[in-house]
Amino acid sequence: MQNFRNYYEILGVSPDTPTDEIKRVYRRLARQYHPDLNPGDKEAEEQFKDILEAYEVLSDPGKRTEYDQLSFFLRARQNSRKRNSGSKFSSAEIEYFSQFPTFDSFLDSLLNRRREVNQGQPTGERSRPVERNAEAYTPGRSKVYNTVTSESRPMKRDIEALLTLPLEKAYRGGKERIRLEDGRSLEVDMPPGMVSGEKMRLRKLGMNGGDLYLKITVAPHSFLQIAGNEIYCKLPITPVEAILVGQVEVLTLDGLVKMNLPPGVKSGQKLRLANKGYPDNRGRRGDQVVEIEIQFPTQLTPEQRELYEKLRDLEDNLREPLWKSDAESSD
Repeated sequence: MQNFRNYYEILGVSPDTPTDEIKRVYRRLARQYHPDLNPGDKEAEEQFKDILEAYEVLSDPGKRTEYDQLSFFLRARQNSRKRNSGSKFSSAEIEYFSQFPTFDSFLDSLLNRRREVNQGQPTGERSRPVERNAEAYTPGRSKVYNTVTSESRPMKRDIEALLTLPLEKAYRGGKERIRLEDGRSLEVDMPPGMVSGEKMRLRKLGMNGGDLYLKITVAPHSFLQIAGNEIYCKLPITPVEAILVGQVEVLTLDGLVKMNLPPGVKSGQKLRLANKGYPDNRGRRGDQVVEIEIQFPTQLTPEQRELYEKLRDLEDNLREPLWKSDAESSD
């Protein structure tokens, strides 16, 4: 394709750059190359136009997706020609992208612009699209329109992609950058409280304006487990903590919280942390169920063994012998 422009290189960013960062880069470059700050500098003026054009496409998620699809199509077609291998694109996709002889014609279609050119303009010379009203037409000029008919435009096609999220990310939601199998990189605003098996619909981000469905899988957590809108976990504590410590710290989706241990807590006993579970589809949270697991040391240091032996001697002195005779008991 003639005159293809790599907008990521123009802005000096990578294809994975989030939209917010692209906006910051654009503002910085626009100030640097603005014609008002560079009077008479034609090179700076052209650079400013390129920056503005790149930002217009990359700051819009839909336009950026279609631009990325074109870039991937051109790279794949070039590689297939080098390897003399067949194309992996459908005939509809090939027909759609092949209808644009130049990058400017693709850009006009993408931005829904009309191109005004002087008659007799040299072939291959880059011209910039200009937005004009019908009243702007004057004799001696002709208008060229890029029209995509229903017969030439391929059918919309929905696609599905798998997305695995850490439990904390699925709980909080927020922006997530994903890369699709077709090479596109998208920034998605994830809602909070997502669960495995849930599907998220992204309109017009499929093929040729179809929809993209993200199938969510929440990765297993090393400590927390989801069960409906409750969170379960097993909390290992030492015998000393079970006897002497009144509070312990427990990991929750909101971070570490302190939990009170009742006197004489036992292994297998379950305690509840209210409203620390997982949100349901109405945003209501369940509880976090904490199962106590008293873990006894398998290897003792000499100091620990000495202390345990002292504790045993104290308990032996306090314990009433079971072999006491009936006569001694009657006394």
